[in-house]
Amino acid sequence: MAYAGKVAWITGASSGIGAAMARALAAAGAHVVLSGRNAEALTEVAADCGDALVLPFEATDLAAARAAADAAWDWAATRSGGLDMLVNNAGVSQRSLAVDTDYVVYERIVGIDLLAPIALTQAVLGRMVARGTGRIVMIASVAGKVGVPLRTAYSAAKFGLIGYADALRSEVSGEGLQIHVIAPGSVRTNVSRNALNADGSRRGVSDKGIERGMDPEVAVAQMLEEMAAGKREIIVATGFEQMIGEACRTPDEIFDRMAKMVADGYATKMESPAAENAQ
Repeated sequence: MAYAGKVAWITGASSGIGAAMARALAAAGAHVVLSGRNAEALTEVAADCGDALVLPFEATDLAAARAAADAAWDWAATRSGGLDMLVNNAGVSQRSLAVDTDYVVYERIVGIDLLAPIALTQAVLGRMVARGTGRIVMIASVAGKVGVPLRTAYSAAKFGLIGYADALRSEVSGEGLQIHVIAPGSVRTNVSRNALNADGSRRGVSDKGIERGMDPEVAVAQMLEEMAAGKREIIVATGFEQMIGEACRTPDEIFDRMAKMVADGYATKMESPAAENAQ
């Protein structure tokens, strides 16, 4: 019942984890907003999702992202009073050694996997805080918890995304918001086919590890269950990937301590160094 009647906005919703997330949330009674670049594929997913809004846009088009945020919020307001969940899932991976990789690949991946979800989050954050409720979900990666070969750009972006989410959580958990970081391992999607080569071209083939990975529906079922239980960092993986993800897990005590700093007036003290020094 955690998602019934809620409005969830999912990016990268045309396939893979995003499409599975949209269908699962709709089956749980949620209204869904679906975004990505491929309007036709989004429409096909929407056909399985009952009450759904399709909002296609390019992730790095910040003006389009802001316009989509306004449209998503207005649509959500007629259903539950506002947007209840933002799932930042859109992304692109990499398969190239750093020594061979053009700098433009770093710009592209960081733009899509880090800056775009930050921009979208910032576009709805103030309204969620004012409403006093909401979930923000970052689909990161085990490669955002430990550096993985052939993924220097991808790991850099996902590490950054997790850092942003953890810092954001410390600031807004007292405002009624929940921030979830999800770190999947290998899930059977097109992530490897769509990964960028050293020159920025699309790889076009999959990996054995990905093809043997978790079914997207199984992965999403775990994600939704653990989010409903209030888990802040969620490792969705098996075998070695699960082991390294768990080994790099941030203890809840650290999250609690960061949030307590804010609750105790840390931000106010930082804005007024003289007052802090007087104490």
